[in-house]
Amino acid sequence: MNRLIKLPKTLLVAAPLLVLLGCSGTDTGSSSSVVATLTSASLAHSSLASVSSSSSVSSVSPVSSFNSSASSSAGEPLTSAQSVALKMAESIMTRNPNSYGGWNYETGTVLRGFEELYKVTQDVRLFNYVKSTVDSVVSASGAINGFKESDYNIDEVKQGTSLLYLYSVTGEERYKQAADALRNQLANHPRTHDGGFWHKNKYPWQMWLDGLYMGQPFYVQYSLMFAETSNFDDVYKQLTLMEKHSLDPKTGLLYHAWDESGDSSWANATTHQSPVFWGRSIGWYVMALVDVLDYFPVERTEQRQVLIDVLQHQIAALAPFQDEDGVWWQVTDRVGDSANWQESSATAMYVYAVAKGMRKGYLGQEHTAMLNKGWAGLNRLFVVQNTNDLLTLTQTCEGTGVGSSYSFYVGRRAVDNDHKGLGPYLLAGAEMILRGVYQ
Repeated sequence: MNRLIKLPKTLLVAAPLLVLLGCSGTDTGSSSSVVATLTSASLAHSSLASVSSSSSVSSVSPVSSFNSSASSSAGEPLTSAQSVALKMAESIMTRNPNSYGGWNYETGTVLRGFEELYKVTQDVRLFNYVKSTVDSVVSASGAINGFKESDYNIDEVKQGTSLLYLYSVTGEERYKQAADALRNQLANHPRTHDGGFWHKNKYPWQMWLDGLYMGQPFYVQYSLMFAETSNFDDVYKQLTLMEKHSLDPKTGLLYHAWDESGDSSWANATTHQSPVFWGRSIGWYVMALVDVLDYFPVERTEQRQVLIDVLQHQIAALAPFQDEDGVWWQVTDRVGDSANWQESSATAMYVYAVAKGMRKGYLGQEHTAMLNKGWAGLNRLFVVQNTNDLLTLTQTCEGTGVGSSYSFYVGRRAVDNDHKGLGPYLLAGAEMILRGVYQ
């Protein structure tokens, strides 16, 4: 049995620093919070910390389960949220020294985890890793290597949150220039007739749950930072349209996608919804909600409350499908089916959304048992310590489009150390550190 005890106060960052970096327990959303964040450039980030690449990253035989008594590089037992999350980040940096990857949503998802873990631990290696990764694809003039606006791919906007974060900390103009290019894409991005962003230009008339996380956290943060106040109605529209078009009134869950045209092979003839509740797609959506609320102005009380209500309804809909191990499955509503399987990225996303939602006051304390069981199950079932002392996150669904059948989703491969699991795992870990609990 996993024991939950208070994390020593010495492991938590001082409250004023958390406020400065957007991690306070209260809502953010005023322009003053952005100004405060911009002053954080005075923090000591002058040199890039080196990450050793001498460790072998070749395939090794894993131990049978996560060894919670093992030690981190600092000698701390891997029993606290801080130690296990940092150990996972160290493992990522060892496998991918200096830079995580190119310009894509997968890299952006992992960097979000590094950013939030840095904010609560102040381990400068994490900040430097974010910066070196972004700097590897953003030139001095702000050009983004690999970005092509005319693709109108909402996925390509995701990493923009890292641009805004680095600009707020360093003040380097190139990050703002690169962010402007993404903002320009959104200004011209094709839409459905009721105003929803297409997922990609090559998928006309389609809205996917995934796309809300890819586009809206950047859109709302950019709009707040640069006083584009008219955009907040649009951000609100994107999130509420997606819920409207994908909601199943019977379960309260959200289907993976909706096609306004109805032409897709997966589209229901009447509702134009896809037929399956895919775990990770719902995860993308609930993460989008809690991240958008960080920057959605507090004075827009009615719109904020609608978004909070949507979050509450989704978490309530997900709760019955948490299994006895504390985790969720590849197809959400088919728990225990022989063809279905327990999945790590969805579990990490739900843990993150619930933990952050509780910290921010969007969700009540009645979710505590669900949260703690989810965090414990995430680590017990999916985190493996290898013989080379690196951690591996297992059982993450590979990259997946919209499918037309249950068999399509359960037939996807489960892979190790996938970006779409690693980023949410670090985000969940950062939130559990803030909760002050041991695993």
